[in-house]
Amino acid sequence: MPIIEMHLMEGRTVEQKRAVAQAVTEAVTRSLGVKHDSVRILITEHGDEEFFVGGMNMAQRAAAQRAAAEERQ
Repeated sequence: MPIIEMHLMEGRTVEQKRAVAQAVTEAVTRSLGVKHDSVRILITEHGDEEFFVGGMNMAQRAAAQRAAAEERQ
């Protein structure tokens, strides 16, 4: 029984999450030769304050990227 865990930023629609779950299920069944009913997918959503890259949360990263873009102009 394959178990796939996905971590996403908040803001995806129900339709988007259903679409990605279906696409991942199709890929897993094709590549591993398992039945659809055996595929488990867990989606965990994170807000800006729960997701960090390089020690900065997503809001901080966005602000730093804007500042860098302004400096290049």
